[in-house]
This record gives sequence, C-alpha cells and structure tokens, in this order.
Amino acid sequence: MSFKLQIIGCYASTPRSLTNPTAQVLELNRELFLIDCGEGTQKEMRIAKVNFKRLSHVFISHLHGDHFYGLPGLVTTMGAMGRTVPLTIYGPKGIKEVLTTILKSSSSWTNYPLHFIELDQTHSELIYESASVRVHTLPLKHRVYANGYLFERKESSDFVKTYAYCSDTAFNESLVPLINNTEVLYHESTFLETERHLCEKTGHCTALQAGQIAKISGIKTLILGHYSTRYKSLELFREEAAKSFEHERIELAEDQKLFEFN
Repeated sequence: MSFKLQIIGCYASTPRSLTNPTAQVLELNRELFLIDCGEGTQKEMRIAKVNFKRLSHVFISHLHGDHFYGLPGLVTTMGAMGRTVPLTIYGPKGIKEVLTTILKSSSSWTNYPLHFIELDQTHSELIYESASVRVHTLPLKHRVYANGYLFERKESSDFVKTYAYCSDTAFNESLVPLINNTEVLYHESTFLETERHLCEKTGHCTALQAGQIAKISGIKTLILGHYSTRYKSLELFREEAAKSFEHERIELAEDQKLFEFN
C-alpha cells in the first residue's frame, strides 16, 4: 500500500477563522482525485501546493454547502489558468444544473470540457475505472441523498480496497459489507456522545459510532473528521473512538494535514 491523502478541510458546517469545511485530495497510483469541495477549497489547495493541472476527477458526496460551495470557484479558476483538458465531476443528480446555472449567470463558461456523472442510485455502483484504480459509490444515510466513495488500487491482477470516504452519514451498518477489510477509512465524527441526541435529526455520527463501524468492518486505520466546532480539543474524538476501536490505529484529520501510507 502506498498512497497520499491531503486533508484540505475537515470541519462541519460553516467555515470559521481557523477551520475549513470538507475537502481532501487523494493521490493513488499516480492519479489525483478531489473529494468534496467546501468553501475556500481552492485557496487551501494552493497552500497545500496541490497541482491543479493533475486533477481530472472530482467526487462530491452531497449538495450541502460545506461539501460543494467551493466547486464553482475552482472550476472557474482552472479555466483562468488556461486548462484545456476535461474535468469529470461525480455527484448527486442536480449538480450539473447547479454548477452550469452559476457559470451561465456569471458568464464564466470554461474553455475546457466539463463532464458530469450524476448519481441517483441507492445501491453501490462502479462509477470510475482506469488501468490502476476503481471507484465505487457508498450509499450514505444523511438528510439529503449522499454517497461516500470506495477507492481500490490494482495490485497484480486484483483490485484492493484501499480508501473509503464516508461523510456525511448517520450510523449505517449497511456500509460494513461494502468497506469490509479496507485499509484506510475516513469516517465522519461530527459529535461526541454527549450530543448523540442530535445525530438522528441531523444525519451525523459520534466518534464512538465511527469507531464501531471501523471495528466491525475490519478496518486497518481509521481517520476521524467532519468535527463540530463546539468542542475544545480534537483529542476528545480520538479518546471516544478508542472505546470501540484500537487507539493506536486512530488518526485525526486536521486542516492541511498530509497522510502518507506505505
């Protein structure tokens, strides 16, 4: 296993002075993927020195602002930078209408092709495959239609479950057979158990629940993220998840943090 995960933003809801909403860049088998694109993503990508030109696929989980409001600006900036190669955007049905309406209203049509793969299925499906990488959807349990994504890398003649992204979602055991034995899982942990009563109506999880999903799925490494900003320390999330999953195998996402897995 060898891949890189650059956290661009990892907090829930509205951006604050020292926190950013969700976005991350995955480098797997020399391919570069953007997963979600909250407000301010392109600025944070510059800080992280992400090469925009290498990016050819964007995966949006759902149409809440903290996961895709940064996309119109990023798409426009790529055009201003002289991009000519296509960009493929995967996301819920409706994402094409939203993005093209913004581009049309602002006279910001790109000078490169935009391809949209709109999703509306409630079962897992293969949506991308190259010679060395495959991507399947992971149906999530949220207030609106949402998908996580499972990235698999080619090794010899087989594909290996490498990275699973699950945000936003309530506790959802139907994910277990889909992500079973995945090497690295990023799972939202918006709340601690003291706010568990908020999970059902908001469609989110606690850190303890994220740890439970990781344990029963046979995950090797769990990364926690999508934190509510009401808490004073991120270590509280690790401590809580460790009640259901091994402490030494839990990582905390942080804005601008780079994970390298070998």
